[in-house]
Amino acid sequence: MARRYDQRTTIFSPEGRVYQVEYAMTAIRHAGATVGILAKDGIVLAAEKKTTAKLLDASTSISEKMFKIDEHVVCAVAGITSDANILINYARLSSQRFFYQYQEPMPVEQLVSQICDTKQGYTQYGGLRPFGVSFLYAGWDRHYGFQLYQSDPSGNFAGWKATSIGGENSQVAQSVLRSNYKPDISLKEALQLALKVLTKTMDRSNINSEKLEFSYFTKQGDNVVYHIFTAAELDAFIKETDLEQETEDN
Repeated sequence: MARRYDQRTTIFSPEGRVYQVEYAMTAIRHAGATVGILAKDGIVLAAEKKTTAKLLDASTSISEKMFKIDEHVVCAVAGITSDANILINYARLSSQRFFYQYQEPMPVEQLVSQICDTKQGYTQYGGLRPFGVSFLYAGWDRHYGFQLYQSDPSGNFAGWKATSIGGENSQVAQSVLRSNYKPDISLKEALQLALKVLTKTMDRSNINSEKLEFSYFTKQGDNVVYHIFTAAELDAFIKETDLEQETEDN
């Protein structure tokens, strides 16, 4: 039955479904898992790397899954990276236009809403296909402080305290987050929780910096700070967390 209604995004099936949007979400599930956790003093973004080829020159790319939109907003992606690049460039341009016009940073929710309006437009007009990518947006503004948003190919978005996108084991990730998240979680505890979630969802042993990306978003004084872990920092963090876990178990 789906074959009659999945040729265009402008056609609903009798069940009220838009199959092209559902196919885009399926493409995202084939990507590596990405986790976002809102802490009391910042936000953690963590992701599983899918590209781990030995001959890949890592120095030509700072990050596979993490991108900086503006000084106060960053994002992590799951899905087709080339689709994500188009939307990230649009988001950067929108943020700079807002700053040029109003001389203040663009509110995070307004920026996310603007990007999602564009994504929704690609589900409504013939000759277009939905963007095959989901985003986790981490940001800070003077209106609502730290904020974490998730958006999908349909153009829907929502604020979250902790969530995950992508990965074949997304239900496992959500279950671990529900069981372990607490409202007063610190940035360090959020980093440890993100590592625990990815360890549960990845079908790989010997977790290390070649297979993961970690970053955090926090505020130091009046300055917003965004930091992506280097390979050495991430390996040291993984080793430290494993030692703490062994101590607790004993």
